Amino acid sequence: MASETEKTRALLQSCSPQSLMCSLGLGVFCLVVDRLLQFPVIQQSDWLRALSDNAVHCVIGMWSWAIVTGIKKKTDFGEVLFAGFLASVIDIDHFFLAGSLSLKAALTLPRRPFLHCSTVIPVVALTLKLAMHLLKLKDSWCFLPWMLCIAWSSHHIRDGIRHGLWLCPFGKTSPLPFWLYVIVTASLPHVCSVVMHLTGARQIMSSKHGVLIDV
Repeated sequence: MASETEKTRALLQSCSPQSLMCSLGLGVFCLVVDRLLQFPVIQQSDWLRALSDNAVHCVIGMWSWAIVTGIKKKTDFGEVLFAGFLASVIDIDHFFLAGSLSLKAALTLPRRPFLHCSTVIPVVALTLKLAMHLLKLKDSWCFLPWMLCIAWSSHHIRDGIRHGLWLCPFGKTSPLPFWLYVIVTASLPHVCSVVMHLTGARQIMSSKHGVLIDV
């Protein structure tokens, strides 16, 4: 168990002025960009709507992980890009469910595809962590389950403003209020960062993987 001193240190590191400013910027980005995507010129084109929506998922995933690791020159930008990829690649399940590469078919599904079930996130993350432990990758790749959690969670929360959260087998929630989506998305990196501190994941990342954690 982490001591009270360690808990306090984790909280202070995750709430540094620089980190909070980055989160504020993320919240403003979400607020502005999702309003811009409602413009008729975007909504009237399936391709433009799909690509712009997926691009925003990607940017939010990248921004969130950059906050977690620390916005410093030594931050591995490849990881940030990979977080963006994870946040956007979820939408491929639309095509799997449609059984077609047709964008129209993917956008007019009778039900939500499996990767959009929010209870899948902890299951996949824990399975990944177990697999990494068995393969002895827990040090050099210890960040991966955390990255997956924050990238997929940001995607699900954003989708939640339109469809709610699908918590199978319990059903789904009502659509999330827009203000709640903005606040939760902006605070998610800090929650993840504190939990990583308390579990020792960030210390391992710093010593074994070379990720700068001094935020």
